[in-house]
Amino acid sequence: MSVDVVLIAGPTASGKSAAALELAERLRATVINADSMQVYSELSVLTARPSSADQARVPHRLYGHVSVRQRYSAGRYQDEAAAALAEARDAGRIAIFVGGTGLYFDVLTKGLSPIPPVPPEIRSAVRQRFETMGRELFFAELAERDPAIVSKLRISDTQRILRAADVLEGTGRSLSEWQERSGKPVLAGLQVARFVIAPPREILSERTGRRFEAMVRQGALEEAKALIGLDPAASAAKALGLRELWRHLNGEIDLDTAIAEAQLATRRYVKRQLTWFRNRMKDWHWIGSAEGFGNFITKNNHEYS
Repeated sequence: MSVDVVLIAGPTASGKSAAALELAERLRATVINADSMQVYSELSVLTARPSSADQARVPHRLYGHVSVRQRYSAGRYQDEAAAALAEARDAGRIAIFVGGTGLYFDVLTKGLSPIPPVPPEIRSAVRQRFETMGRELFFAELAERDPAIVSKLRISDTQRILRAADVLEGTGRSLSEWQERSGKPVLAGLQVARFVIAPPREILSERTGRRFEAMVRQGALEEAKALIGLDPAASAAKALGLRELWRHLNGEIDLDTAIAEAQLATRRYVKRQLTWFRNRMKDWHWIGSAEGFGNFITKNNHEYS
């Protein structure tokens, strides 16, 4: 069986991007982003976006094409992923989707819940109430009105709290109800190979530590400085390490402390990524290293040629 699409998921620092690039060169494929942070044009270093040299080796799509000041939704990703897939197939190329955002892989394989657009005036009113009430009271009120969705949220996750409140106010239904409904998946009807590259946690911890130190040497501090003033509630403000570097630039902590805190935040994020993958990608091929992925492809070359 030959495949039309290859999906490569994996936590931060798992080596998935390099694995996708190597496979794309072997298959004459197009690499399509499935990472929510790598879409932002101003976040190259902090998101470990593929370099210009790597992007020149094979076609890459949906990387660095959105301003951090724009709102980027799963719905927009669905539309753009479908367009990038169609472009690749029209060119006779296999599409390789690679990234660490579990929701985007759900969009590709399971479909997106058909949530109606929330009017801007409702979104504005929700944010005003959040500012007036404060996080704890707002969260407590939401828990009374929509306990099903609040059970899935962390009180520190401003973006998802506001999204849940937006949907409740705008549609009269819980976000959890909408999430139980799905539209047509982007990859419906195609032959899809699905992989999770998941090295052992201790290896990921060591790699993420070294990688953030390298990011600082490569210009992460300058990247963070250019984004001072970005709305903290913006999706792009969740880029790993950005808030810690802002605190350093504002004189709150020294650089070593900022690096250590960013490394800790990254390790915690990796843990959440792995939890998502284990819960929702149990039937995917799990491989313990990028090298192991390459060996698997070579062994099963008849399926990917």
